[in-house]
Amino acid sequence: MVVSALVNAARQPNVAATYLSLIGSRPVVVSFVTVTELRFGALKAGWGELRRRGLERDLNRFVIVQPDDGLMRVCAELRSTCELAGLGLGQKIHEADRWIAATAIRLGIALVSDDVVFRDVAGLTVLTQRM
Repeated sequence: MVVSALVNAARQPNVAATYLSLIGSRPVVVSFVTVTELRFGALKAGWGELRRRGLERDLNRFVIVQPDDGLMRVCAELRSTCELAGLGLGQKIHEADRWIAATAIRLGIALVSDDVVFRDVAGLTVLTQRM
């Protein structure tokens, strides 16, 4: 939702401004899975070539984190920990969210999100306007 709001800032300037205020001067770091979801969403919505090129231009402004062995380890540990604690992030349906959270944990950075699935996850700092 956050990256989508930033990509669509011209359409939703107030939403983008809210998230930008949380991000501050820090670089926008994005998980590979977020990029996958954005590209899929564009294809599913039938975006034309011009609009998809705009998406790629927007994505080039962000730091995109690819998976490596360390991230895969953190993601597996996160699933196990969350599953044992009975947290939603441990469920299969939250696979993409878990990659996003694991990316933030691995890099030691805050996650900007309004999604409650990230609430109460050990080792994860969440910046939000809603929770």
